[in-house]
Amino acid sequence: MSERRTIFPGWRLPLLLLAPQLLLTALFFLWPAAGAIEASLMRGDPFGLSARFVGLDNFTELFTDPLYLAAVGRTLLFCGAVSLLSLGLALVLAVLADSAIRGRAFYRTALIWPYAVAPVIAAVVWILLLHPQIGALPPLLSRLGIVWDYRLDGTQAMITVILASAWKQVSYNFIFFLAGLQSIPAAIVEAARMDGAGPLRRFWTILFPLLAPTTGFLVTVNIAYSAFETFGTIEALTQGGPAQATQTLVVKVYRDGVVNLDLGASSAQSVVLMAGVMLLTLLQFRLLRRRGDAI
Repeated sequence: MSERRTIFPGWRLPLLLLAPQLLLTALFFLWPAAGAIEASLMRGDPFGLSARFVGLDNFTELFTDPLYLAAVGRTLLFCGAVSLLSLGLALVLAVLADSAIRGRAFYRTALIWPYAVAPVIAAVVWILLLHPQIGALPPLLSRLGIVWDYRLDGTQAMITVILASAWKQVSYNFIFFLAGLQSIPAAIVEAARMDGAGPLRRFWTILFPLLAPTTGFLVTVNIAYSAFETFGTIEALTQGGPAQATQTLVVKVYRDGVVNLDLGASSAQSVVLMAGVMLLTLLQFRLLRRRGDAI
């Protein structure tokens, strides 16, 4: 099958069409990225009155800092838990919403709504649920002998931010899983049903393998989300505490740069995060390209 392309008669029209996007990219990405790279090679006083060039010293200190390495491990745990929880729950909900049940249109709409909630608002929702003083669930947990206070217990704090962040992302995953399920020909599923395959067997042998491209795409998106877009939720819930128990890499960048005014170290961390974003983006494009070649 030959690839169809649009051919422009000259170079001015394509450049004019690309100009707004190029301008936005240069203004909101390239310029700040260049500033972050420059600042990562400098070391200045907390007041920003002077700075000196130190080369890669900030990066050397960064990767020998036990607190930073601990934040890396904490971020990997957080990303894995949020991605697994949000993807698993979204897949179950999508399968249920795709089945022939009464009122499924309402359920689909209701499940999409949380995606419109801002990260800070998502944190407020979970504060109302899990706060030890005003939350609805801690009194119930106390009856079971569980003393719940995520402000003092690091494990409980990590569980809280994982639940809040995963809940926020379930709707996004649900949309893609539901679209993937609806694109599977009903004749395939019906043939498996006529052959005697039960619901679980149909899911594992037919539905889930056919959802593999969608799942691969969502894994990449969810890792990027949990690593870089959960700052508002974590900051509103725990501020990275207690005792840095929920301080992921993106929270540490803010704490070191804005709160502690260590601009050189914070900029070096930003550059590392930017490299991580680029790597995930390249991986996502590779997966999409493979999917397009398979189609």
